[in-house]
Amino acid sequence: MKYLIAGLGNIGSEYEFTRHNIGFDIADDFAKDIKADGFELLRHAFVARGKYAGKPVVIIKPTTFMNLSGKAVKYWLDTEKIPVTNLIVVLDDLALPFGKLRLRKKGGDGNHNGLTDIIRMLGRNDFARLRFGIGNDFSRGRQAEYVLSRWTTDEEKQLPESMEKALEIIKSFIKSGVDNTMNKYN
Repeated sequence: MKYLIAGLGNIGSEYEFTRHNIGFDIADDFAKDIKADGFELLRHAFVARGKYAGKPVVIIKPTTFMNLSGKAVKYWLDTEKIPVTNLIVVLDDLALPFGKLRLRKKGGDGNHNGLTDIIRMLGRNDFARLRFGIGNDFSRGRQAEYVLSRWTTDEEKQLPESMEKALEIIKSFIKSGVDNTMNKYN
């Protein structure tokens, strides 16, 4: 059975290493960690392929921009014939403190436009999502500016530890399933 790892973010150098692109960064690290093929620009996404625990893995970074992430996720699920139960979406979350990770197997969009679009395109909300806390240290009306800003120096120092844990969670999801992984890491 194949797995689809969808890291959410926005394409373009102006978005690199911003809070909103943590999904892309984790997708990059996961691809490196499992020694996947390099990312290739294909339809609706940069795509890398590899194996983990003997299972084929497709890793995508949608090129549709955050608010239209569902188009890429649906396309790659359908194209690769991957069941929704083998999908994990990796995204930023303002509601969680910086570096905190939370895995859920279903739920709402949490006011995240990328997740809103995925739910809309799939017509369902019962898929795994790994939320990476980016905190909410911004003034009223400054949310967009905050999520598109780069990490602070202190956050950059702490980032590798949280990203490593994110990789562990993704690996556990592939190896042990969402329920066992939630029990172990949440």
